[in-house]
Amino acid sequence: MEARIDGHTTMLGLFGSPVGHSGSPAMYNYSFEKAGINDAYLAFDIQADEMASALTKMRVLNMRGANVTMPCKKVAAELVDELSPAAELIGAVNTIVNNDGVLVGHNTDGAGYVENLRQHGVDPQGKRLTVLGAAATEIAVQMALDGAQAIHIFNPKDSFYQNAELTAQKIMDKVPACQVTVGDINDQEVLTQAIAQSDILANATKAGMAPNVEQTNIKDMTVFRSDLVVTDTVYNPATTKMLADAAEHGSKTIGGKGMLVWQGAATFKLYTGQEMPVEEVTQRFFSDDGGR
Repeated sequence: MEARIDGHTTMLGLFGSPVGHSGSPAMYNYSFEKAGINDAYLAFDIQADEMASALTKMRVLNMRGANVTMPCKKVAAELVDELSPAAELIGAVNTIVNNDGVLVGHNTDGAGYVENLRQHGVDPQGKRLTVLGAAATEIAVQMALDGAQAIHIFNPKDSFYQNAELTAQKIMDKVPACQVTVGDINDQEVLTQAIAQSDILANATKAGMAPNVEQTNIKDMTVFRSDLVVTDTVYNPATTKMLADAAEHGSKTIGGKGMLVWQGAATFKLYTGQEMPVEEVTQRFFSDDGGR
C-alpha cells in the first residue's frame, strides 16, 4: 500500500468518460507527495446523467474536490452550489471544490492559457486577441476578465457559431471595457484584418493535432509579424504547423503544453491553497513546453 495513505488521507478525483487515459492522477498524486499533502487522487468513469449522484457522494465522502472532463462539464455547472465568475460566463465547470459541503464550480482552462502567456512575458492587460475555434470560450472569457481590450472569435458557421455569439454578448455584459466580435473562420479577408489588428493569435481548434500535423487555419503567411504572439492549445505535437510557420516568419510562439501545466497549477491551488511544484511537474510530465 502507498505509504503516505492513512486514516487521515483526503480523496479527490476526476469525473468524466473516458478517463482511463488521463494523466491527472499521476500529476496530482506526485504533486501532493512532493508538497507533503495527505491527499489522494483517483479517476472515476462518470456519465453526465450520473453527475448528480457523484456530487452527492462527494459530500458524503467529504472529498476535497474533483476535476470534471467531458461529457460532464456543462451539467456540473448546473448542479454545483456556486460558480466562479469564469465558470458562470463559460457555462461549464472543470474543477469542483468542496468547501465544507458547499460545492463551488470553477473553470481553470482559461486561467492556464493566461498564466502560460505570463510565463512567456506576455501580459493580457490591454491586449487585442484573435482566437480560432469553438473551444475559444474559456480563453476569451479569462482574457476579458484579465483586462484584454478586444477579442475576435472566429469559428465555422456550424452549430457552435450561435454559442460563440452568445458568449460574446455575455462577456461584454460582464466586462463592458472589452469589445468582442464573432466572425466566420472561412472568411479569410475578415480573419486577416482581425489578426492585423491583434497582439495575440490563439488556435483553439484541433488543426495541427496529431495525426493531422499538416493542418493549419492560417493560409496567408503575411499575417505573421515580429510583434505578433502566436499561441496554440494543441500540445501534440509540441510545435504545430501554425507555430512553425509563425516562427519562420518572425513571430513569437507559445505551445500548448504550458497551458496544461498552469491549468493544473491553478486547480492545485484551489484544492490546497498551495503552489504546485511546477518545475518538477514540468520536468516529469511536460518535458517539452513547446515555447520559443
